[in-house]
Amino acid sequence: MTIETIGTYAGEVYKALETEDTHMLGLKQLKKVTKLKKDELMSALGWLGREGKIVLTENDEDLVVALV
Repeated sequence: MTIETIGTYAGEVYKALETEDTHMLGLKQLKKVTKLKKDELMSALGWLGREGKIVLTENDEDLVVALV
């Protein structure tokens, strides 16, 4: 996995969140929508988190990712 591919994954996650009316998805839904593997998704979330573009909140059953 390279920096370029992680950036691409981050773009896919951002687009998926952007298309939702609420701008938020659970981790399971996000994985399903983007079709990314767990390590790819986590790398993308790290990228977006470092840029301050997402916030993570814990739900009873899932981790919820939302755009800032």
